[in-house]
Amino acid sequence: MEIIAGYGYLGLFLASFLAATILPFSSEVVLGVLLSLGFSPYMTIFIATMGNVLGSIVNYGLGVWGSQILLNKLFGISNQEIGKAENRFKKYGVFSLLFAWVPIIGDPLTVAAGILKVNFVLFFLLVAIGKFLRYVVVSWAVLTI
Repeated sequence: MEIIAGYGYLGLFLASFLAATILPFSSEVVLGVLLSLGFSPYMTIFIATMGNVLGSIVNYGLGVWGSQILLNKLFGISNQEIGKAENRFKKYGVFSLLFAWVPIIGDPLTVAAGILKVNFVLFFLLVAIGKFLRYVVVSWAVLTI
């Protein structure tokens, strides 16, 4: 993670993007390292949010255009995970996308949004709000501890 942090804002963007895709990655660590090195909290929050949202857009696209084989075999998302995410949508509605940042459930939620063809603008807004608020909280925690 520190190697990625060595690339500054670009490293943070890449870490945030990868963390939002199906790949297991932690952008919070890179964010914390950059903040501790004196990088701008506003820029780190903005860049981390944009990278993370773009990664979620990739997941949405996988849901819209990806096949079950692609989702299952290549990205390791099981039919059970997708089914659970679809059930969350049925139970909690589209506003469950505010929790797309939550580990384990977030990635399948964004894929399910694509499968269910959730309005893209609404998807983008809800995911961006949730992810932005997460990075604000993480940044606040890093800077106050």
